[in-house]
Amino acid sequence: MEKYNPKEIEEKWQKFWEENKTFATPEDAIKENKYYILPQLPYPSGSGLHVGHAEVYTACDIMARYKRMKEKKVLQAIGWDSFGLPAENYAIKTNVHPRKSTDDAIDNFRSQIKSLGISVDWDREVGSHNADYYKWTQWFFLLMYKRGLAYREKQSINWCESCKTVLANEQVVDGKCERCETVVEQKEMEQWFLKITDYADKLLDGLKDLDWPEETKKRQADWIGKSEGASVRFSVANSNKKIEVFTTRPDTLFGATYMVLAPEHKLLTELKNKISNWKEVEKYIKSTSKKTELDRQKDQTKTGVELKGVKAVNPVNNEEIPIWIADYVLASYGTGAIMAVPAHDERDNEFAKKFGLDTVEVISEDGVCVNSDFLDGLTVEKAKQKMIKWLEKNGVGEGKTQYKLRDWSVSRQRFWGAPIPMLYDEKGELQPVPEKDLPVILPDDVDFKPTGESPLNYSKDYNKGVEKKYGKGWKREPDTLDTFMCSSWYFFRYLDPNNNKEFASKEQLKKWMPVDFYLGGAEHVNGHLLYARFFTKVLHDAGYIDFDEPFAVNRHQGLILGADHKKMSKRWGNVVNPTDVVNEYGADTCRMYEMFMGPLEDAKPWDTNGVKGVRRFLEKVWKLRDKVGGETDESEKVLHKTVKKVTEDLDRLSYNTAIAKLMELVNVWVKQKSIPKDSFGTFIKMLSPFAPHMAEELWSELENKKSISSEKWPKFDTKLIKEDIITLAVQVNGKVRATVEVPADISEKDAEKEALSNDNVKKWLEGKKPKKVIYIKGKLVSIVT
Repeated sequence: MEKYNPKEIEEKWQKFWEENKTFATPEDAIKENKYYILPQLPYPSGSGLHVGHAEVYTACDIMARYKRMKEKKVLQAIGWDSFGLPAENYAIKTNVHPRKSTDDAIDNFRSQIKSLGISVDWDREVGSHNADYYKWTQWFFLLMYKRGLAYREKQSINWCESCKTVLANEQVVDGKCERCETVVEQKEMEQWFLKITDYADKLLDGLKDLDWPEETKKRQADWIGKSEGASVRFSVANSNKKIEVFTTRPDTLFGATYMVLAPEHKLLTELKNKISNWKEVEKYIKSTSKKTELDRQKDQTKTGVELKGVKAVNPVNNEEIPIWIADYVLASYGTGAIMAVPAHDERDNEFAKKFGLDTVEVISEDGVCVNSDFLDGLTVEKAKQKMIKWLEKNGVGEGKTQYKLRDWSVSRQRFWGAPIPMLYDEKGELQPVPEKDLPVILPDDVDFKPTGESPLNYSKDYNKGVEKKYGKGWKREPDTLDTFMCSSWYFFRYLDPNNNKEFASKEQLKKWMPVDFYLGGAEHVNGHLLYARFFTKVLHDAGYIDFDEPFAVNRHQGLILGADHKKMSKRWGNVVNPTDVVNEYGADTCRMYEMFMGPLEDAKPWDTNGVKGVRRFLEKVWKLRDKVGGETDESEKVLHKTVKKVTEDLDRLSYNTAIAKLMELVNVWVKQKSIPKDSFGTFIKMLSPFAPHMAEELWSELENKKSISSEKWPKFDTKLIKEDIITLAVQVNGKVRATVEVPADISEKDAEKEALSNDNVKKWLEGKKPKKVIYIKGKLVSIVT
């Protein structure tokens, strides 16, 4: 018997799939049988694919291969998020044009993905740096502009001095640029923004019905940050100035004993002549400007300066109260001013204690209003409503809903991005580029070294012919678009990548959308995932599509850590290149090991011994060929149980437990003298999503002429799996963490005992006592902590 040779087998079948277009998207798909699988759009870095990428593509590919065998018409494509700062920074460092370095990186990524046997339709490949793609990114921008959702305005923005560009809030992590980790500064600049805030309610309401992880939905809801309360106007004593605050607790207005303004509040300069300690105030403002917003939110040390010489008037009792500035109040959130109620707010209380400010209790321990005049004796909820009516009646406030979400800044002062399709006429007024003139081509004659100004200002080619076409004195907008603009709609382009008349035809949109299964990193929850939903809702409102959520099911893969349990990084020297694993052990081993490491959503450390273990398993499978053909089958029940378990595990993305079940079956067969041909064929079908190359080879050896991917998924015989032992899934806080085999007639008490004694369950309980244990007979034990 020849030895298992993955290199030979894998090259053979990858060539077969490519030549026969085995995974071309079926043209006869209809809404009822289509299945659109989407791995998150990768950025093609020069360092190539890492095992984290391989995890995403393998997990999606297993689902794609399984669904084809379940008679679904599958669309799985891939593309490249190929604009952006890393390519431009690399170009500056090496003096290689980003177009060349990006294309080279894509060639490398493509060959690495193909080497893993990922079954994508390569005819649908797209790249966001190609003009036939960014033409439609520009079209989306114009759609936003025409619908009043794109505007240019001077605002305080996040500025990275190292990258010399603006960053969206989502691109600032712990007060630093997510790309280079430089501390982000606040700058006043004219920028392009998209009014995502107009869609705050729709984005929030749409979360309810999504099949997404609950934590992901919560994070988006928190980012949108809807608050209901009242807008209240406090007068500044002896002036016509007003200080507007938003409060979720209008019932506590009688307890407001001081006010705090953000150090950037515009009222400060207007009151400058009235503030007797202006030099002290100015010094504090300057010291605050050196801190990031995140630092100010995290800093527990309360600092501030009283504005001496000015007072605010509490509108409910006409009492004069002091006004302070303090850096714990942010200009970018709410109105940049707060009414402080130290008796009922921990932060205000700390500040009041430090600076000796008054405290007035206005809510008693039993939750009713006290010391509050016309609110006394009312519950909090009734008091809120009564106070809002009073504010409106007296013209000093009104009920209001506020959001934490801010408009999305989309212009960048860098070269490697889609040019913004706007023009300035001879008067300097903005005009949109006509759609017929798209794409606005990114020129090549650019010195892209960052200066803080847009490099396109200095390109001769960029404005060549503009005056001739549009009029004397006309010129193009020199800023480029944030790369999140490109990745907010790529899943539409896969449907119709060669269409040069529209971003995708109505027919293809109706047939394939929304996406049935989307897998990507949890780090993109408040960036890409939010923006993609926003784009989809705008398209829906503009009448282009009949749905308003892009991803029906969304899941996240966990990080693959280095063998040292640290995040993989060049810095730690613990990065694993999947190509090295493929070259040494084979693509099927690499695929299976990554799925066998643990639950898909968990962080997992790389272990070369584990890789070797999976390779030994595949060699064991290979040797079973010699036993195929006998008639005895002592393992028929085990086979049918395996079909049932693997099918259930694939449906719930429990790839690691599905592989474990296949291993159990192989261990049974290793001890047998022979294996019936039909049984082995059934096993190969189950193996094929995980180890497709070996499965194709073994399938062809069984004298099958067609690719195994065109076969139907095996079914199990219910009669053969009925017996005294059953398998219970064990959930901890809604996630399956273990399975236990128990007698079919087990009592609820014993089922609970078995579940709680399982080692994996103990690990996830972390020593906590369960609040509740629910037993669903014959199926599930659910533990809630």
